[in-house]
Amino acid sequence: MFQKEKLDKIKESFKAYDEKVAETIKKRPERKEVFESGSGAVVNRLYTPADIEDFDYETDLGMPGSYPYTRGVQPTMYRGRFWTMRMYAGFATAEESNKRYKYLIEQGSMGLSVAFDLPTQIGYDSDHPLAEGEVGKVGVAIDSLADMEILFDGIPLDKVSTSMTINAPASVLLAMYIAVAEKQGVTPDKLRGTIQNDILKEYIARGTYIFPTEASMRLITNIFEYCSKEVPQWNTISISGYHIREAGSTAAQEVGFTLADGIAYVEAAIKAGLDVDTFAPRLSFFFNAHNDILEEVAKYRAARRLWARIMKERFGAKKPKSMALKFHTQTGGSTLTAQQPENNIVRVAIQTLAAVLGGTQSLHTNSKDEALALPTEDSVRVALRTQQIVAYESGVADTVDPLAGSYYIEAKTKEIEEEAMKYIKKIDELGGAPKAIDMGYIQQEIMDAAYNYQRDIETGKRIIVGMNKFKIEEEPPKGLLKVDPSVGELQKKKIQELKAKRDNEQVKEKLEALRGACQGDENLMPYILDAVRAYATLGEICGVMREVFGEYQQSVQL
Repeated sequence: MFQKEKLDKIKESFKAYDEKVAETIKKRPERKEVFESGSGAVVNRLYTPADIEDFDYETDLGMPGSYPYTRGVQPTMYRGRFWTMRMYAGFATAEESNKRYKYLIEQGSMGLSVAFDLPTQIGYDSDHPLAEGEVGKVGVAIDSLADMEILFDGIPLDKVSTSMTINAPASVLLAMYIAVAEKQGVTPDKLRGTIQNDILKEYIARGTYIFPTEASMRLITNIFEYCSKEVPQWNTISISGYHIREAGSTAAQEVGFTLADGIAYVEAAIKAGLDVDTFAPRLSFFFNAHNDILEEVAKYRAARRLWARIMKERFGAKKPKSMALKFHTQTGGSTLTAQQPENNIVRVAIQTLAAVLGGTQSLHTNSKDEALALPTEDSVRVALRTQQIVAYESGVADTVDPLAGSYYIEAKTKEIEEEAMKYIKKIDELGGAPKAIDMGYIQQEIMDAAYNYQRDIETGKRIIVGMNKFKIEEEPPKGLLKVDPSVGELQKKKIQELKAKRDNEQVKEKLEALRGACQGDENLMPYILDAVRAYATLGEICGVMREVFGEYQQSVQL
């Protein structure tokens, strides 16, 4: 890329510059002795071609829409159409959440993203003792197909793209979605959307797991196989770095651990007899957006390039779409502060720019009040408007990969790629992501990074505006959205009414058929779908699988 003679001259010029700076600093010291990125990596004073002297345009960049996809997965990116503005929402009952979805669509949201409450996430009905006090709190309560019908009432599923943040019981919620579409007259091949379906990161970072590793991987690969034939436009997994970052990882760890999980899913699918080019095009990823805008842009570019190389060189993928890393982004929830929540609007705007400059395919922007409560309609509207202003007014979407060629961006992209690859190689040495998780390796690395980050905040080394500097006296927040405690009782009543009017003999028959399939090696999706159509509840279906598969128990071996 660069001629040796010119590089030598640049290095000489840099040396002279460095000597001049040393003299300047004696008179006017810099703000800090060491400058670090949001992840704690050292940031040099100046970057030149010497920092990327082995950079090769064709190998390292190429053209947008072409291998290795560093510059984006579509040839024209946002000049063709903007990223999907997919606002994450769900609370209380299906009725309440349905109103919020319709409001978001009216305000210009291009896709829906469903948040489920904690009982739903771990496969319990709202009338289960462990659900007490949690129904509808952090998302919508979905106990059966009847709730799912209400959730999407008046929303044509052949016209919207829907993402569902659900993992352990992903197969059940996907079956409910398919069944609702059938009732609308929409065939499965017309459905577009994503289920998160990423259980490994649950073991690592979130904890909403149900079944042991082997059973969980079976369910995931069953979904891959079923959707490749029946729901071909559906993204069957969203391999999530978001929650890994929320747990405290660095940017390089987010990439390394996420792609290591992706490798485990690909290996499991191949072991189950699936051809890589059959399922890989429907894999998708989910990343975080933090405040260090340049590091974040480099992170997304590094992830795309590394995944393309892994799919081509490690798994022998042939289809371009099998190598192209598509990803959704959500702005960083852990970066929001309860203090001076209006400042969060600015943080989200910065993070939105990072995601767009990094080439995301869809984006959710957090609301300013989410460090305090579920967001109000007004704050959600501001969050959506943030995306729309970036899209229509900033100009950053008018050219593809606008920061390419920046010495810092290209050096940082390579640095993150190499650091992430070191983690992947270490995980390979440990026997793969599931083994590394059971040993506690990944969890320990994240805990160490989180500790360092928090220590820097508490010592004042890292400034968080409004929290540890520039503080003001504030009144208690007003107008926060609160979920009515009666939601739990309402859901219990709905379950009682459902069980009284459904065909319980048919439900029993379908659950027993599912039990038999779990004990064998058949694909479970058709059996789950049959049970859902008969109005078996989420808890009943997951209960059968719990009885056959057992439950996962953490046994970290540090």
